[in-house]
Amino acid sequence: MAEETLQKKETTKATTPAAQAPSDRGPRSSSREFTKNRRQPRRRMQRPKPEFEQKILDIRRVTRVSSGGRRFSFSVVMVLGDKNGRVGLGIGKAGDTALAIDKAIKSAKKAMFRVVTTKTMSIPHLVSAKFCASQVTIMPAPERGIIAGGAPRDVLVLAGVKDVNAKILSRSKNHLNNAKATIKALKALKGVAFVPAKKKEEVTNN
Repeated sequence: MAEETLQKKETTKATTPAAQAPSDRGPRSSSREFTKNRRQPRRRMQRPKPEFEQKILDIRRVTRVSSGGRRFSFSVVMVLGDKNGRVGLGIGKAGDTALAIDKAIKSAKKAMFRVVTTKTMSIPHLVSAKFCASQVTIMPAPERGIIAGGAPRDVLVLAGVKDVNAKILSRSKNHLNNAKATIKALKALKGVAFVPAKKKEEVTNN
């Protein structure tokens, strides 16, 4: 019996056709198979750096009651600066936050001014200012960085001022008033503004 089964297997192997070798399908098929799952790298467009950096200090929703009902609008307080001596404060009001931010940016660009600084980007002397209920004092602090908090710190950082100590002497927590008091104090600085080599301009505050 075993011999008969072996003979049957041999006869079946002999009768079955031999495995044909894979035929060449030409250069197109090989290239297709080679590039079938290849992904081309995406080209990322480099966005140009903005001229000014911005920081939103406060966003408030304002409600106005009229005969037709309540109407909502938004008020945005924003600081713009190039961290190189220029800074500006702007306010924008609109029915939508995006429009209010755009208005605040335009307002801040219009109010842009150059801060009087020394060669180390510090301030030349102590200065203080008061706006409404807010009172701010800024004094030079050599090699100590920016010692401040709240709205004054944001204004000083975006202005590029270094090695200063700012204090809010009032109890007011209104970000807008504190920022305006800081701007008023920076405008009160006297002397010649130090301008980096990139920008050839001189600004004097009398």
